[in-house]
Order: sequence, then C-alpha cells, then structure tokens
Amino acid sequence: MGRADAPERWPSIPIPTESTDGASPADAQEAAAILAETRAVVDPELRTAVGSLPAPLRRIARYHFGWEQADGTPAADNPGKAVRPALVLTAAATLGGPEARTAAVPAAAAVELIHNFTLLHDDVMDRDTTRRHRPTVWTVFGVPDAILAGDALQAVAQRLLAEDPHPAATEAAARLASCVVELCAGQQADTALEGCPPAEVTLDEVLAMAEAKTGALLGCACAIGALYAGASPREVAALDAFGRESGLAFQLIDDVIGLWGDPGRTGKAAGADLAARKKTLPVVAALASGTPAAEELAELYEAPYDKGDLERTVLAVERAGGRDWAQVQAADRMARAVQELSRAVPSPESAGGLLALAEYVTRRTS
Repeated sequence: MGRADAPERWPSIPIPTESTDGASPADAQEAAAILAETRAVVDPELRTAVGSLPAPLRRIARYHFGWEQADGTPAADNPGKAVRPALVLTAAATLGGPEARTAAVPAAAAVELIHNFTLLHDDVMDRDTTRRHRPTVWTVFGVPDAILAGDALQAVAQRLLAEDPHPAATEAAARLASCVVELCAGQQADTALEGCPPAEVTLDEVLAMAEAKTGALLGCACAIGALYAGASPREVAALDAFGRESGLAFQLIDDVIGLWGDPGRTGKAAGADLAARKKTLPVVAALASGTPAAEELAELYEAPYDKGDLERTVLAVERAGGRDWAQVQAADRMARAVQELSRAVPSPESAGGLLALAEYVTRRTS
C-alpha cells in the first residue's frame, strides 16, 4: 500500500523506532493533560454506573477498574489510560466547544464501559493472567463471573445512553451497538485465526480483523463526540475514519510492544500472543515475507508452543521483517488518519487535542 500524503500544513505523526521513543514534550504534555482531565470528569460517571450493579458484580467490576482489591478493600491501581473517552470528549470540544464536551461526558463513560466489557471477555478467551500489572478478573473470581461482569458493563453502557436526554443520544446508542457487533466479529476472527495454519492466513484478513477489534471502537468514540457536537454526517464520517485509522496504527504498535516491549512496563507476560499462536500483524507480515526466516517462523508456529523457543521465535519475526513492516504500516495509517481529520476540522491548530492523542497512542511503549 502506498502511503497517503497528509494535507498541506498538517503535521505528520512519527512512529517510534529504536532511536525515537516518545512524543515531543509539548504533545506529550497536552495528551497527558487531556487524559487527566478526562479521568477527572468521567470517573465519577463510571463509579456511579458500576455502583448501580448488584453487589457481587459491583465487587468484580470495582476490582477490574483498579478501585478495590479482590477482598473489597480500597485500592489505587491503574484504571487504564482513558484514551477512548478522551477521544469522545476531545472530538466534541473540537467541533462543538466546551458545552458539547460537557454534554458528552455520559457518552464518554458509556464508551469506556464498552471498552472494559471487551477487556473482561478478551482476557477469558485469550487466557491472559495479568492486566495493568495485576491478576485478571477471571483468574481471581472465575470465568463465569468475569463473563457476567463484562455483560453487565455492556448493559450499563447502553442504559447510560438510553437515559441521556441529549438529542444525539439515540443515534449514539445505535452507533455504539453496531460497534459492539463489529468488535465481536473481530474477536471471533482473531480466535478463529489461531487455529489456521500459518500459510493460510493473509495480511488482508488480519488487517480487517484488527480494524474490527481495535479501530472500530476508536472510530466510534470520535464519531460519538462529533454527534454530541451537532456535526454534519460528513464530519461524523470523517471523525469515524480518523479514529479507525488511528486505531489500526494503535494495534500495529500494540503488536510490536507485545513482542518487543518490557513486561514490567506493559503489565502483561512476554510471549503470551506467541504461546496462543495468535496471528498478530508483525507475525503475519513476517510469514508472508518469503524469506528463510519466514520458513523458520512457519515451522515454529506449526509446532506446539515451547517456552524455550520464545527468543528464537521473536528473532525470526524480526529477521523476516515483521517489526519494520509494522512500523511502516503504522506511519502510513497515521498519515491517513490525519488526512481524514482534515476533512472535518479546518486547521491543525483546531485539531491539536485529537492530534496529540493520536501521537500519544502511536508513540507509547506500554
């Protein structure tokens, strides 16, 4: 795929390599401020929503969000970065000003609840044992409780929008429901691909799966923010496309971090995706490279996972070009995202908050 050129005067968003490992100080500070402000206004909505759950489900959800320990005592663990609700609020503010941002807080909370519903279910399906540097819900409370807590969060998210008197709430609820269906389709494709022989998986399939699993919710978040700003259908579509392209870049970088990141920073065990034989984007790009390293990787992926082969497998992905391909693709997707954003926002200065968030998610290391 050729790289889409960013519109004139609009900045490109660099992607991290070994020599560039962080956003510019100004952009990093702006993103950090947006995320902190988002947490400050969205967390009370989240706590109220979770507080409405029956006691057993409430306890599980509070543990998942990092507000409580498993025994119900208070905790101050990391509740997540709040990227998706930040996109809702920043899109609303960009197109509609401070009043639109304030009105969109319940919708931002609904999007964050949906995100956490997917995390609870994904951890069960992927058998991940750690998230945000603590044991996952299913390992503490069991699989049935983790699934049911996720279901409850999805229901509460839809109730938030159903009870919101804002004129955009109905359309936002329909869009979010459609997004959940797409997320489920993406997760189903991801799990189905685990059982496919490496030679039968194509890059196009994995890119489509990644857009559904990750890009869909980021696009939905941006679009919902635009709806609450009273944006036109054309502007809503452009914000959705911006989020989707940013989300695909996010997933590409997430897959790179999953293979080469520091578990001490990511909060997840090294090699989990390789152990599950997941067809992540760098792995599939490496398998499709036609190199001797690709042949070695295919042999490793066709055999049962052996922890002793972890280092060899990661090296084969890198030698076959999977890491470089993912970073180039992430840069390409961010160029496309910037181009889409320019269709809805008149100038880079007006879009500063959204650009800062996009740079944040693609230049992170955990």
